[in-house]
Amino acid sequence: MSSTVGVLGAGIMGRGIAQVFAAAGHAVVLCDVDQETAERGRATIRDGLARAAERAGRPGAVDETLDRITATGDVAGFAGSDLVVEAVPEVLELKHRMLADVAAVTGPDTVLASNTSALPITAIAAGVPQPQRVVGLHFFNPVHRMRLVEMVCGLQTAPATESCARELCESAGKVVVRVADRPGFVTSRVNVLIGNEAFHMLSEGVANAEEIDLALKHGLNHPMGPFELVDLVGLDTRLSVLRGLHTALGERFRPDPLLVSLVQAGRLGRKTGEGVYRYDEDGTRVPGSGDLR
Repeated sequence: MSSTVGVLGAGIMGRGIAQVFAAAGHAVVLCDVDQETAERGRATIRDGLARAAERAGRPGAVDETLDRITATGDVAGFAGSDLVVEAVPEVLELKHRMLADVAAVTGPDTVLASNTSALPITAIAAGVPQPQRVVGLHFFNPVHRMRLVEMVCGLQTAPATESCARELCESAGKVVVRVADRPGFVTSRVNVLIGNEAFHMLSEGVANAEEIDLALKHGLNHPMGPFELVDLVGLDTRLSVLRGLHTALGERFRPDPLLVSLVQAGRLGRKTGEGVYRYDEDGTRVPGSGDLR
């Protein structure tokens, strides 16, 4: 049975979430700060679908999925949604404001989900009317390839909210793991420790970035190296998560100074064309660009 899913934020994560629910047969409303930005997000989804369809020899699949996605610059478009997932930056006050706006235009049975990777769901829900309908749904990038969703229930999350969120995520082919509302959940705590240690090794001259990435991919069977991953998710996002975990959990999460310096220099990853690595206009990594020793 198809439902209507709203996605607030047409950035990398929002676009991915919108795509997987639309591909699963659900109607999707993709919203951003204005109509133009939302339409641009939808166009980016179309381009990605077209490339995938060409590789698979199924060009008709693009229209099937894209036709289910409506772009809008007004949260009023979420009226009637069964689930709305916010995918806005990791700033608690911003999430409060955005989810409160969504709560004002949706019914009491609409599930309000945050795609936060580290902020406490109980704290997010505390700033939203009817906190019992707030849940954390932590998707992973790239959303259409990564099957896991961490479902985080706050102190006030209702059982009906949890059931609806799980059902919809599983309908989109996701493996849902319920985790406690603790700093960093499961994956972020482990992932940022690995990534931070990789920066320590890079700073110490143990190996260059490309060599460290190759070691973890071929020695530990990781699908991406830690520097490839941080460039994909954004160095600023990773630094924000580390700082939050450092405050909550102590010294082992203190951000490496090299990561801090790269963010201060505006080298935020693929989205700026330069992070640990450099990227050309097509987003292809420049060979040899990861030697920061």
